[in-house]
Amino acid sequence: MDGEEPFWRRKGLRELDAQEWESLCDGCGKCCLHKLEDVDSGEIAFTNVACRLLDLGSCRCSNYPERRRLVPDCLVLTPDMFDDLSWLPGTCAYRLIAEGKDLAWWHPLVSGDPETVHQAGISVRGRVVSERRVRDLEDHIVDWPA
Repeated sequence: MDGEEPFWRRKGLRELDAQEWESLCDGCGKCCLHKLEDVDSGEIAFTNVACRLLDLGSCRCSNYPERRRLVPDCLVLTPDMFDDLSWLPGTCAYRLIAEGKDLAWWHPLVSGDPETVHQAGISVRGRVVSERRVRDLEDHIVDWPA
C-alpha cells in the first residue's frame, strides 16, 4: 500500500469497483439470517435461522453465483440500498462504511485472515440452524446479531 490509506477509508460505497465491493463482506453470515419485520412498528427481529444456501461452517453462500435463481428473495446488496440500514447488523462493513466508520480489527481486510471474524465471535458459526430444519421462525428470534 506504500503508505496510502486502504480503499475503504478513501472511497465511498458508490466509488468501489466490483472486487473492492465483494471484499468488504467479512463472511460473518449475519445477512443470510432470516429476519422478521413487525408490520406495525417496522422493527426488525433477527432469528438464528440461516438461508438454506449458507454453509454453516464457512459462513459463506454455498452457491453465490446462482443464489438469486435458487433463492428468489435473496437480496443483492447495492450502494443504493443504504438509505435504511436497520436490517443490517452494526458490525457489517457495508453499514460501517456507509456511516463513515472504519472496519474492526477482526475484518479480514484489516487482519489479513478470514478466520478472525469467527475467532472474534462475530460470525454465525456454531449459532444457527438451516431453514430446512425450522417450521416457525418466531420460535427462533434472537438478539445477538444486531
